[in-house]
Order: sequence, then structure tokens, then C-alpha cells
Amino acid sequence: MKSIAVFCGSSTGHDPVYSQLAAELGRNFARRGITLVYGAGNIGLMGVIADAALENGGKVVGAIPHFLKEKEVFHKSLSELISMDSMHERKAVMAERAEGFIALPGGFGTLDELFEILTWKQLGLHPHPVGLLNWNGYYDHLIAHIDRMIETGFLKAANRHLLLISNDLDQLLDEMEKAPRSFETKWIERT
Repeated sequence: MKSIAVFCGSSTGHDPVYSQLAAELGRNFARRGITLVYGAGNIGLMGVIADAALENGGKVVGAIPHFLKEKEVFHKSLSELISMDSMHERKAVMAERAEGFIALPGGFGTLDELFEILTWKQLGLHPHPVGLLNWNGYYDHLIAHIDRMIETGFLKAANRHLLLISNDLDQLLDEMEKAPRSFETKWIERT
């Protein structure tokens, strides 16, 4: 993979371990020659990951709607900054520029981005791997809820594999590299 979109918090959370994780991911991308595609923020985990990638010679592409750019929350030292009119366009631009997706800890926006890109994969709209970095057990409850969705019949068990989950950064990136790039989907099948 030459580029990965990262969805993550615009805050750093209470535990410094999350900032350490974001910095390690940014450094890892730079080492592997992976372009970081993200929401262009200069705050929170978004800023941490971008700074780490840039400081280690990595390429960083940011996508930000005009209204957020006007509030001056964008990173001013990116390799490339793309501006657009809406949050919907932002997600589309990020999806077009990425060959994979990873969710780090974050809030509503992170979950919105993660589940939209998972839905697009389920519908066969892109073939790229989607990863969830469950660092420090942050997403344990979400993973349990996904399993509950399967148990109650609202998610096909065959679609569970669409989300690669790991608590180890290198393992997740390696799994994503090996993941098949196909439009295979099981969303139409009946149980």
C-alpha cells in the first residue's frame, strides 16, 4: 500500500498512550514509505500523527472542508492540502486518495468515518483493507457490539472479516498489506 487514510481523534484523550500510538504510526508510515491521508487537522491525534510522519520524512495529504479551514484548525506544513465544501466531500476525497484505512481512537467523527468506509466496502464500492487499531483495549466494547450485531441477525457473519482488528500496529499493517484487494462482498446473501 502506498497510501492509508487514518481516522482519529481531534483531541488526544486523557491518557498519553494514545498520542504515543499516533506518533508511532506516523513514524511507521514514513519508514514504510506510506503516504498518510487524513483530515488535515493540527490538533489532537490528527496533529500528532501528521507531525510524526513529516518529522521523519513522510508524505502527508490533508483533506479539510472550507469551514474548518477558516477556523484555522488545519496543519500548515502538509505535503498537500485539499480543500472542499463539505464533510461528505472530505470523506470522498480521503477514500479516493487511499489504498487502505485505519481507525485509531477517536470520537463520533472517527466512528462515522470508520463505519461509512466499512459500509462502502460491504457494498463493493472499494476493494481496500479497513483496519481497527484496538490499542489499549480502546475498541473492546465496539468489537463486542459488532459481534452482537451478528448474534442478533443485523450483520452477516460473512462480513465480519471486512474489518481487520489488531492491538499491534505492525501486525495490523502487515495484515492490511496481505489482504486481498477484491470487491468480494456477502451483503446480498440471506441467512
